[in-house]
Amino acid sequence: MARPDATRATQPPRETGVGHFSEWSRETKRRFLIDWQEGRASEWIIVQGNEGGDLDSMTAALTWAYHLQHSTQNTSDPVKAIALLQTPTDALDLRPENKVALDNSQMSSGHSDLLTIDELPEHPETLSRDIKGIIIVDHPVPLRKWQNARLISIFDHHRDGGAGPDAHPRIFEKVASCTTIVARQMLNELEELPEEYHMPHELLELILSAIAIDAGGLKSATEEDRKTADRILKRSNWRKADLEDKMKYLDDTLGAAKKDLDHLGVRDLLRRDWKGDLVDTPSPRTPTVSLGFSSIPYSLDEQIEKTNFGELFDWFAIEAAWTAQVGADVSVALNKYKTRDASGKKRKIREIVLVVRNDVRINDMQADDLFEKVSKAIEADETLKVKPWHKASQLGRRQMAWTHERADAGRKVLRPIIEAAVESWDIAAEDEL
Repeated sequence: MARPDATRATQPPRETGVGHFSEWSRETKRRFLIDWQEGRASEWIIVQGNEGGDLDSMTAALTWAYHLQHSTQNTSDPVKAIALLQTPTDALDLRPENKVALDNSQMSSGHSDLLTIDELPEHPETLSRDIKGIIIVDHPVPLRKWQNARLISIFDHHRDGGAGPDAHPRIFEKVASCTTIVARQMLNELEELPEEYHMPHELLELILSAIAIDAGGLKSATEEDRKTADRILKRSNWRKADLEDKMKYLDDTLGAAKKDLDHLGVRDLLRRDWKGDLVDTPSPRTPTVSLGFSSIPYSLDEQIEKTNFGELFDWFAIEAAWTAQVGADVSVALNKYKTRDASGKKRKIREIVLVVRNDVRINDMQADDLFEKVSKAIEADETLKVKPWHKASQLGRRQMAWTHERADAGRKVLRPIIEAAVESWDIAAEDEL
């Protein structure tokens, strides 16, 4: 007879992190959950990055939450701030570079020091009404589910989306890493304090790691990335190291971990860097559409080989199961890979895989119309010059895949194109559909 608890998930033994940074993060999480339980959520500011949960987003959020708490701790109005990772706990290790960086910073195993989106004790739509406010980093606008919260500050290195005109600080700057912006602001404010608070070396080293991997070890760094990294290095335990050497080492180490994805299946590849939100449309019967993007460093053919049956239908079945789970109406997989031409020269190829569903917010005929609208927007963009994927003729209804060779056309380029198409989608004869 099976034991009554035989189906319970087992947790591996956890190792508690060492050092001030781990202790602060764990204690902050504990205090936040206690205050929520006792009805004091209104005292808290939540610092949050994007739902992709990359190292830059995570580090920027942790850095600014730490700074807000410590820079005000000896004042008459101390701030309670916590970093929220808008990524489920079980998805954090889908980015192996995060695990390496956190291990290097001596954090607790199992990410138990960190507050993740699936650990929030209340849905963001209601929690956002109660908390003191939110600060967003590495993202230009809050996700729709946080729209009820006061937007206190924004730090981002993307295109200004116009959110939070009264936010302060409100910084949009083209640098390699958003952590650069946050760390620079932290250092500037820290150095103006009557007495500097303790800055743990583990946090400083995490900051350097985030900048290194986003700036290619400084190869693609701006002057601000470089200057800020140098200021951080001089305060860290690596102060005697050469900046170029240390950043190259971090980029090499973390970059190798980042590429270690061969063990991941299609579902994990889809969700490891998933970013999505609701998009408003002019259509009165379909005022919002859920749009999501995944970024995957494998070709569609390579991903199909990872499926159970190794066939095209199986990839789309897995994709459908994932998008059904997250409630996406429109999903876009952005794939990239390298190949060689006949002369042996390397070519970087990108793919766009578009799927529109009809079972969440939109009916069957509306889904057809929206699919056509988005498809035309992709095909009409002269900078992409897309071509149908070599097996496009085998795709099903409201499925399409294209290839192109615009090297920089990842999510930052494609998302505005597709969002604009959805935002302008208005079926004139909607009642007839």
